[in-house]
Amino acid sequence: MQIVSTITCPHCQAATTETMPTNACWFFYECQHCRKRLQPLAGDCCVFCSYGDAPCPPIQEAREDGDGATCCLPQ
Repeated sequence: MQIVSTITCPHCQAATTETMPTNACWFFYECQHCRKRLQPLAGDCCVFCSYGDAPCPPIQEAREDGDGATCCLPQ
């Protein structure tokens, strides 16, 4: 499982590498460069799934288990 993801800000294109929590999602992220607050895109569960180069660990785990989950939130 990958626990590091690089978030690229859609506003200024700055890239920041972050360690992802393994049991939760980040719903908000403040770009360290332009200070814009990022939120997940429609259909994504967190900022890593929307703007990162790797999806969040709960989604990675779900995909490995073959359940095809697209959201780490309880349904």
